[in-house]
Amino acid sequence: MKRSAIETVLGAVVLLVAAVFMVLAYNTTDLKPKSGYELIGKFYAVDGLTVGSDVRIGGVKVGAVIDQYIDPDLYQAVVKISVQDSIKVPEDSTASVSSSGLLGGKYLKIDPGNSSTLLTGGGEIKRTKDVVALEELLGKVIFLVTDQDIDQ
Repeated sequence: MKRSAIETVLGAVVLLVAAVFMVLAYNTTDLKPKSGYELIGKFYAVDGLTVGSDVRIGGVKVGAVIDQYIDPDLYQAVVKISVQDSIKVPEDSTASVSSSGLLGGKYLKIDPGNSSTLLTGGGEIKRTKDVVALEELLGKVIFLVTDQDIDQ
């Protein structure tokens, strides 16, 4: 009987500690839903960009990618993002897919424009730059190097 009570108390303590860790992890990570407004951008290539990727302005996270799909008419990748309500994006801003270093993940970089007209919820970032694949760059460099050797 005494052993059963100790096991019950110990089990309750373990569950309490696990609950505290879960709350702590939830509060310190970006799992919490954030309020914000949605924008879209259309790209020809978004290699490596995934749902949940960061949206950054000046290197600071201001939102996240919330959806990706293909426009069936234009065959472009449509990226839907959520941006914090406190951040206002001018309509002449540029969105591009960037990398967090040589082997790092991809994120959506927004370079704000100078327009006094701001994008609202559901607005579209018209100026977009596609991601340049590392394999394509290496292929071009190798082609240029080997082509120069043949000409000489």
